[in-house]
Amino acid sequence: MPEDTIQAAARPDAGVMNGVIPYLAMNGRAGEAAAFYARAFGARDLGRFPDQQNPGRFLHVQIEVNGGCLMMTDHGGCAEAPAVEPQGFHLQLVVADGDAWWSRAVAAGCTVTVPFERQFWGDRWGVLRDPFGLAWAIDEPAA
Repeated sequence: MPEDTIQAAARPDAGVMNGVIPYLAMNGRAGEAAAFYARAFGARDLGRFPDQQNPGRFLHVQIEVNGGCLMMTDHGGCAEAPAVEPQGFHLQLVVADGDAWWSRAVAAGCTVTVPFERQFWGDRWGVLRDPFGLAWAIDEPAA
């Protein structure tokens, strides 16, 4: 099958393909991360491009989490370098039922770094770290 046909067949709908989309280099763990995010955050797999020269690795993995898109790769120029814990950012999930999202993520294996509780700006908010080192904030806006 021609490459342009493969990409067209896996292209997600336009609804999740707008705004800022994080693209993460997962150091050989993109498939594992997608499976974890399905358990922890209800992610839906939108498509994958396996690396034909490296079985079990992916050139591209794309998932949808809470209506937004997240892209990952096992490559990225520095994929063979030792993984460094990400610093200076977190992925924020804005949800109506923070307790449900928080509980599911913790049950799946995320660790609490900032407890989920009412903040000075009125929202309920907290931060979790996933097994891949990424920080995820759960934000339940004040009513």
